[in-house]
This record gives sequence, C-alpha cells and structure tokens, in this order.
Amino acid sequence: MDADRTARAASFERGAAVYQATRPTYPAEAVRWCVPPGARDAVDLAAGTGKLTARLAELGLHVTALEPSDAMRGELLAAVPGVEARPGSAERTGLPDGVADVVTVAQAWHWFDETAASAEIARVLRPGGTLAVLWNVRDPDVDWVAAFTEIIHRGDDLEPSHRSPSLGPQFEPTEHTTIRWHDEIAPAALRALAASRSHLLTLPDADRDALLDAVDELVATHPHLRGRERVELPYLTRCWRARTRR
Repeated sequence: MDADRTARAASFERGAAVYQATRPTYPAEAVRWCVPPGARDAVDLAAGTGKLTARLAELGLHVTALEPSDAMRGELLAAVPGVEARPGSAERTGLPDGVADVVTVAQAWHWFDETAASAEIARVLRPGGTLAVLWNVRDPDVDWVAAFTEIIHRGDDLEPSHRSPSLGPQFEPTEHTTIRWHDEIAPAALRALAASRSHLLTLPDADRDALLDAVDELVATHPHLRGRERVELPYLTRCWRARTRR
C-alpha cells in the first residue's frame, strides 16, 4: 500500500473501541448467501472487532479470525468469546494449506494486495472452497444519509471501496447480490459513527472536529433527525462470492 493507505489502515489501532461501539453488524441473509452449503470451517480475514466473525459463529461454523491490529483483535475476543483469533494478513495468513471451506472479508478488501491475497486465500481454501467479500454501504437514496455521507467524505481522496474484488486466476467468476436492511440508531450516535472512519481518524484535530461538528449540525437541523430518539439507518450489503477452480 502507499503511505496514505498504510496510515489509514493503521489508524484502527487507536479507533478500535469506537469501531466496535458504532459499526453495524451484517444481515443474516447476506451471511447465509456467502457461506456455501455444508461448510464447517471459516477464516475471517481482517476480522476487525468481530462484526462478521460473530455472525459466522452463529451459523455453527468453526471460525479462525485473522486481524493484524492488537487493539481490534482485543475487541474481537471480548465480543466473541471462545473464537480463535490470531494476528495475520490476507497476503500472509500463517495458516496451513486447505483449512477452510469459506474465507470471508468484510469492509477490508481495499486494504489488500489483490494478486497476493488471491493466491494466499486460494491456498488456504479447500478445493472448490468459497471466497466471500462483503460491504455494508449506506443507502444514498435517503436524503439525510446522502448528506451524512457527503460530510464524512469531505477531503477523502481514496476511491470508494465497495466494488467487486479483482481476483486472480485461482478463482471462477464472481457472483453478486445486494441485501437491503436497516440499523436502528440514535441520531446522536452519528458523530461517533463518523469518528470511527479511517479518514477522520487520520485528520488533524481541527479538521476532524470541523467534520464532526458538521455531523452534529445535520442531526440538530434535519427534519428526519431533529428531536428523534431513534432512526433507521438504511444499508445495502453488497456481497460477492467466488469458488476456487478445482
């Protein structure tokens, strides 16, 4: 990764607690679509604080969670007791050959070297195993959500990350689906949700505070947010899956 991306990825080490407190889970329908029938063993790459790890464990899978950040991994172990969690990256998992039926990546594919990650994931998967990549994306068709998104992306010059993964020749063509759902939150929590993003975590204090104050202003003035105790934050969970070539 270039220096900016490296700094952005490293920022979650100090933002782990707010990430765990504010980021949404993944809808069960999306997780079931990503996991192939009969799967027993899963590897959750760049598992973060365990948002997807927990849903995989709920399906009865044996999950190995890999997360390079000590702080994020600590939050994961607290949130998903008993799960196997270890340091490792998508390019160098440290896992043996053929240990997983499914490898999952949530909100993280953009941090990877796609060529190296494709080769490593294919090695870790059993023949015919599945790689699944998920993105929770706020629904831009809702006006206050679009306004919130505009604020938190001000000055952010990294390309949008929620795209189809570019996989190596080890994989068959990808399949795609999108699941619509919503997370119920307090409007005041939008400030913390914004603060959990790598763009804001790496800004100078004054610039970060200006964006967070703009979020507070949106909450105080928008008719769909002002004075509300709870609101529905709509999401699109975009999912891609691909099987290894036998």
